[in-house]
This record gives sequence, C-alpha cells and structure tokens, in this order.
Amino acid sequence: MAKIIALTNQKGGVGKTTTCCSICGGLAAVGKKVLAVDLDPQGNLSFSLGVEAEDCYTIYDVFKGNCDITDAIQHGEICDVIASNILLSGVELELTGVGREYILREQIETIRDEYDFIILDTPPALSVLTINAYTAADELVIPMLCEILSLQGIAQLKQTIFAVQRYYNKELTVGGILLNKYNPRLTLTKDVEDLANVIAQQLNTKIYKTRISASVSIAEAPAHGESVITYSPRSKAAAEYLAFVEELTGTKCVRNAAKK
Repeated sequence: MAKIIALTNQKGGVGKTTTCCSICGGLAAVGKKVLAVDLDPQGNLSFSLGVEAEDCYTIYDVFKGNCDITDAIQHGEICDVIASNILLSGVELELTGVGREYILREQIETIRDEYDFIILDTPPALSVLTINAYTAADELVIPMLCEILSLQGIAQLKQTIFAVQRYYNKELTVGGILLNKYNPRLTLTKDVEDLANVIAQQLNTKIYKTRISASVSIAEAPAHGESVITYSPRSKAAAEYLAFVEELTGTKCVRNAAKK
C-alpha cells in the first residue's frame, strides 16, 4: 500500500514542485512505483515531469467526476503522473456538495495498492484542493526558504493543519520542514532557522537534517522534463535531494547515477 506524501506551503516559490520532482526521481531510480499528482492549476509539476496537460483527462476531471482516477494517469519518463491545468482553478466554486473534502482520498484509495509512493503537489493557497490533499495524505512535507515571508506562510498554515487533523484526517502527520535555497553564511538564515524550529515544535515535527542549496541545475531541469537528479546527477543539488529522499522515506537511493 502506497505511502501518500503531500508537499505544502501557503507561500509560492518555496520549492514544492522541485522537491516533488526530486522525490519522484529519486524513488523511481531505485525501482519504486511512484504516482505524482499535480493539484496546482498552474500545472508546473505536469510540465516539469514532461507530460501532457491539455488534450487529456486531468485531476480536474477526477474532481468533477468526468472520469475515474485510472483514466487520468499518464505514464511519464520519470513516473506515473496525473496532470493539472488552469481548469482546476474553478474547482473551488464548482464543488459545493457535502463531502467535497474527501473526493481525492476516495479516488486514491482505489489505486493505492498499485504504488509504493503517491506524491501530491499542492497549490500555494489554502483552498479545497489543499484540504483534499491533507485529507488524502499520510504525511505533510513543508518546504520553505530562509526568509521571513516564507516562515509566515507556515505559521498561517498551522491552523489549517490542526483543523484537518481534527475533522477530516486524524492520522495526518507533519513529517518535517525542508529548508530550500539554504545559505549558512547569511545571518538571516540562522535567525529564520531558529524561528522555524519553534514552529516545528508547535506542529510536533522537526527541521529535516538535509538542507537544499540554491543551484542553477534546479532551475534548468524542468525545461528538460526531468528532475535535477537525472538532469544533473553529479551536482551538489542532486546529492542533497537524494539525501533528503533517503531521510524522508528511508529508501536508499542511487548516487551519481548516469543520466539516461
């Protein structure tokens, strides 16, 4: 049965999609069966994983009941993917029925036994899509930058997490906070890190030991439909993300693998 991990932060630009790609790439490289679900109307994860997002069934169709979840699964180069596009932005207004928070969970349960991991990329907003992701997930990972605004996003997220744990998903846990674009030479980095530790304690979680440095390779990889792990396997960023995947999942990853 798959472990379901959702990447979340109310603030955009903190590395959620990049981290999703890297988790998928690292796990797929060692033979794990992985499904990535793009829940962001911008469709960045779909683009980054190199799958179709227009002339096909997407996660929007799953929410609307236009298809079963199996019909929306595409077999990408890295892993299986359920894509997203701008139509998903209308879901908040279109889904008004009782139990709308459970739609994703109920659909995923029908395919959960077919995968080792299911990775959910959430939008940078607190919406019905975010609530669906939390309700479906076993564990949350919160990427953040070492900036005050990024930290504020986590503080605002806290009440939503507590509400979901109380009303929709009592088994939901927060795996930890991942520090992205980490630069230990900056004074602000240390200050934000200290404050993040306080919030982590409030969420009954931790700061992951692995830190992800800023890298040109991370920015370039999506244009090639790859994760940084396959695009630049000998880069520092690839090594850091592989270390993070190991820390997150306990799965030993292949390091410095040759690019396919």
